Amino acid sequence: MGVDLVVERAGVAKTSLYRHFGTKDDLIAAFLEREDEQFWRQWDNVAQHHCSDAQAELDAHMQWIGERVGRKNYRGCPQLNMAAEFPEAEHPARVVAVSHLQELRRRFKGIADRLEVRRPDDLAAQLLLLVNGAFVSSHVLTVDEAVPVLLAASRALVAAASSH
Repeated sequence: MGVDLVVERAGVAKTSLYRHFGTKDDLIAAFLEREDEQFWRQWDNVAQHHCSDAQAELDAHMQWIGERVGRKNYRGCPQLNMAAEFPEAEHPARVVAVSHLQELRRRFKGIADRLEVRRPDDLAAQLLLLVNGAFVSSHVLTVDEAVPVLLAASRALVAAASSH
């Protein structure tokens, strides 16, 4: 989307846009930061309801993430999309995107630790791949598929990580 289209849809002058965002890259990064805040607000809301049961928390996250993936016209994770769009490591949008994905892995690690699996780092990485795979598969998954697939796959990963 070009700056002219952003200005038109926002109903502001280009000078106003650039007064708030020095460059188009700054605008993109600000959008991603807002998306990031909304994502973590949802995550925290779910987590606070399941702080004493890590498996229930993981299931609840897979539920809302699956619902998100299955939404009509969902175009995938904005952070993943921007990381693919801007491959330069120092690009402001990529910095926000990578930070988001690292935080997601860190939070999965926290759940894995609470589940007391053998290798929590491995489980966190596997859960990250599972969720990212769901995000990029949103155009072929319906909500009726996404939720059960995420739940079954995450439970299978936990079971494998828990077996001795």
